[in-house]
Amino acid sequence: MLTVVAPAASASAFRRPSLLSDASHDVGLTLEGLKPQFRARASLGKLDEVIRRSVEGGWLRMLGDMEGLEDLMHVKSWEGLKRWVADHWDIVVETAVSRLGEGVRSELEVLRDMLDDDKIARETMGPALLLIQAERLGVNETTLRYFGAVVSGAIDGDGTVSAAWKNVGLAVGEREIAMLWAAALAAYDIKTEVKRSLGAFTVVASGGDAAKLAGLYFLFAPPLLEGDDRLKNHKLAEAVELGAEVLSVSWERLRRRTEDGPVAADLTISVAGVAVKYNVYLRENAIELQFASTDRSRVELAAHLLRLAGVNAEVKKEGDRDVWRVRAYTDKLAAGREELRKALAEIVRKAVEKGWVDAGKAKHWLEKLERGLTLMEGWPKYLVRLDHHNSLEVRFASPNPDSIQQVARQLNGIGLVEGKHFSMKMPEEGGGMGYVRILKAGLAYAAWLSVHGKDEQQRKLAADFVEYILQRAKEAGEEVYEKAKEIIEKGKERSSQTLENFEEWVEVNGKTYFVKATGWGAEIEEGRDGRKLLRIKITVEVGRVEGEHIEDRVEREYTITFSRHRKLNTAEGRAYARADAPGGREADAERLVAVIKALTGKEPRVYRRKNGIEIVCGREHLEGFMRYTELADAIEEWLEETSRR
Repeated sequence: MLTVVAPAASASAFRRPSLLSDASHDVGLTLEGLKPQFRARASLGKLDEVIRRSVEGGWLRMLGDMEGLEDLMHVKSWEGLKRWVADHWDIVVETAVSRLGEGVRSELEVLRDMLDDDKIARETMGPALLLIQAERLGVNETTLRYFGAVVSGAIDGDGTVSAAWKNVGLAVGEREIAMLWAAALAAYDIKTEVKRSLGAFTVVASGGDAAKLAGLYFLFAPPLLEGDDRLKNHKLAEAVELGAEVLSVSWERLRRRTEDGPVAADLTISVAGVAVKYNVYLRENAIELQFASTDRSRVELAAHLLRLAGVNAEVKKEGDRDVWRVRAYTDKLAAGREELRKALAEIVRKAVEKGWVDAGKAKHWLEKLERGLTLMEGWPKYLVRLDHHNSLEVRFASPNPDSIQQVARQLNGIGLVEGKHFSMKMPEEGGGMGYVRILKAGLAYAAWLSVHGKDEQQRKLAADFVEYILQRAKEAGEEVYEKAKEIIEKGKERSSQTLENFEEWVEVNGKTYFVKATGWGAEIEEGRDGRKLLRIKITVEVGRVEGEHIEDRVEREYTITFSRHRKLNTAEGRAYARADAPGGREADAERLVAVIKALTGKEPRVYRRKNGIEIVCGREHLEGFMRYTELADAIEEWLEETSRR
């Protein structure tokens, strides 16, 4: 029985579950904290089956077609593969020596006699076959594909990827195996250092070599970039950032087949020697980039390269035909890296020079490409507009229930809650659209999370989402953008201040007042008619400013009671001036206006009734009170409990 232990993030690398005799998972303690682990036990019989399949039509078949390696085609088992590699060890040693010098010869000779040990053989087989491949087949896109696949398994197991430190490391137990890996990486033009730490050895690529290795790792490793944090491959996320540093984008062959046909060009994206040529079309209403093939793995590679270029695109099958395609249009392309956006902008400009594209249309495209859209990775295209009530509407609609569920999971990942921050409706069976609608409170809360989230990751997710919605709003027009911006700014202000040590000078009716908070509170009560009321109580010291002095200081507790309008359900707050206050009702009313203006930035309305003076606040004042940590939770709870969804 052979046991393989890998981080949970790389579990999907086992593409054929039938080859596993049994699997289990637990948690291991690492220097980074508790990490889930995935254990797969495969019998040697199952492993022999894998090797036979590779000989029949996989990697070993390709190597066995080379002169001098024909006997590889007769290998049928794990034991047979170990013997074959031992018999061809001279190729491994000489190729390693040609890359690293004579100093490695004696160390690698030692490994030949250790291949009977399954543990040593398992760690040795991959880099040894990579050296044989490099010596007999050279370095090209095909061999880099196998190289990337083998390296991805090693990195997923005991490797590290750091975009911040610009390095990629492979940890191994024996120095001889570390030197074998260093030679294998050198054979594919990646320089490394072998370092010793805590009794183990690490093969480390740095700088540009690390970026090249990270790029190949990302291109050929299982792309677990989304989903449950416990199963995310965070190494791949680091590899995207690091590998993009060696991204290359170029274009050629601007053409137009017919007078009224779309302008076309060829655009090539390459990383570390792996390249894909895409078709770019300047269509009537959009820039389209696409790649299609009957070879799905080739299309998957094209999608991976696009992701490295900052463009999120999915592989889809073309109808009932055996054709796979990946596409991206203007907005997603404008969210890509600068190298890609510059190349596309050049294509557009050249087409304008030839008179093939309308200058007005091109200007719109160029503005997007030159500005760059900071669209959040993986987010769908929300509709952002003003409804017939002039309220902001943020909605995603789809007939696909999986898409609706995915968007809901993304919102949950930020910290938004269904029913409280967004609503959703699944598509009806037999047709119809489902939707996810972001409530005003949800957008405001996302803005608040972008500043006050529990950790850096949550703050970044929320900030990216808020920026994305602002971008969509800006595309919808100035009025939509201003409405979205107002909601977001108010959301960020929530709990941004404290009433402790609050002091403010404010002008009311041509007079300047000094306001100092000395006590506060907010609570929800049930009124006589059964409606829920919000009472905000503020104890303040108020005085009129005369020159450098504060005159007529008065300390008073004011209560502002908020309720919902019966028909419109708008929030309304009321307070009343008291006749027994110093200076009478008029003076008390003016002081109360000063207090509310100082705390919220807005003057309330004042009504003189037969039986007294009424001070009336609206939703804008309530949002002003929400800026204070001491009041925000109660206000939000009251708004939630009294809302009509």
